[in-house]
Amino acid sequence: MKLLVDSGATKADWIALDEQGNRLFTTQTLGLSPEVINKEEALERLEARFDIYNNRKDVTNLFFYGAGCGTDRMKSYMSGVFQEFFPNAEVVVKEDTYAAAYATNPTNDKAIVCILGTGSNCSYFDGKELIQKVQSLGYIAMDDCSGNRFGRDLVRAYYFNKMPQHLSEKFAADYNLDPDVIKHNLYKEPNPNAYLATFAKFLIQNKEDAFIKKIITDAMQTFVDNYILQFDDAREVPVHFVGSIAFYLKAELEEVLGVNGLKLGNVLRRPIDGLIEYHELN
Repeated sequence: MKLLVDSGATKADWIALDEQGNRLFTTQTLGLSPEVINKEEALERLEARFDIYNNRKDVTNLFFYGAGCGTDRMKSYMSGVFQEFFPNAEVVVKEDTYAAAYATNPTNDKAIVCILGTGSNCSYFDGKELIQKVQSLGYIAMDDCSGNRFGRDLVRAYYFNKMPQHLSEKFAADYNLDPDVIKHNLYKEPNPNAYLATFAKFLIQNKEDAFIKKIITDAMQTFVDNYILQFDDAREVPVHFVGSIAFYLKAELEEVLGVNGLKLGNVLRRPIDGLIEYHELN
């Protein structure tokens, strides 16, 4: 049995395939990012899914593409976790940008590949390897234009009284904005980045409002400036995206990229289905 896994900070999508490439089951766990959970939490999340736990000794190959797995240390760490849980499996761990590259570009053409979901990232794919000029420092220092950054912007706008009253009232009606609740989720609960990203739904639902539209446009321009335009031939190759933020704000992305002379490529909400095609072709 082969397992393909695409994991963000919020959730992880799993597909099990037999030797002929037939789909055996699909499932989902909480996110398995080594930046925000420890070994015990990771194993608990794996054990919580009966279909994964029940088949763990039958897995021969595990291909894990995960947020927070961009360094050799984190790859080695997650490999150790999976090797313990899947004792008979050959384990391959790569950062989640590879899943984005393979899913949006299964023919391995040159492209820029971006992630805009709970977190964000951007790499250049040369047809074989991902090239990254800027190392991500995670949700506190970076993650421009991501769900957690948009959530942070909305909460700050609300508390600094910068949000227009009509939006402020809607925001307060949709979420529990008690300061103790917010601080508890940010500093006492696991995955504060995923908590912040829950506010991004409000941004998407109200994206036509002038105040929200400016937040979106400014964030996308920052992402273009800091991430995409770091590559010399950015205007010569397509720019692919995966992630819920990119998927639901595709029109806004295309507009901002167009202003900057960039070509929007494929946009996928989740890369997991595209990974099947990639592994069949390769």
